[in-house]
Amino acid sequence: MKKILIAILMMAPLSLCAQKFAHFNTADIIPNMKEYTTAMEEMQTMQKQYEDDMKLMQDELQKKSEEYQKEQANLLDNVRQRREQELNDLYTRLQQSYQDNQAALQKAQAEKMSAISEKVMAVVKKIGEAGGYVYIVDTSAGVIPYVSTTLSTDITNEVKKELGIQ
Repeated sequence: MKKILIAILMMAPLSLCAQKFAHFNTADIIPNMKEYTTAMEEMQTMQKQYEDDMKLMQDELQKKSEEYQKEQANLLDNVRQRREQELNDLYTRLQQSYQDNQAALQKAQAEKMSAISEKVMAVVKKIGEAGGYVYIVDTSAGVIPYVSTTLSTDITNEVKKELGIQ
């Protein structure tokens, strides 16, 4: 009896130290989310609109440049200088619009992806708390050099289920 009691007491600390670990793969989750598909469609629409606007500005610059080339020899110096300045201003506006559009696209994409990532992380946290996991790592992050799939539970499918993905 004494030996059994000692054996139980010796095993108790080991069971207290048993920790649960899990991993998941966002690269397998996020592209399958309806929010991701919607965000990508919105980004493509926004990019198309910006491209159309840039095309109009480029066409206007091209047209004015061609007109200037035809009339250049017959223009007075002050009119020629004014036209050249107009062309330079239009070119500068074109460049600035391009830069502004790129910045707006990047900002919109970052905001949309942030919202999607927050949703995934909320589900991971919920699963982690419910499952009593000590650590849950994203294997697609590329920062983790190794995850033992035999000692760690893959919760990717559980995350997908919570998000309504199948």
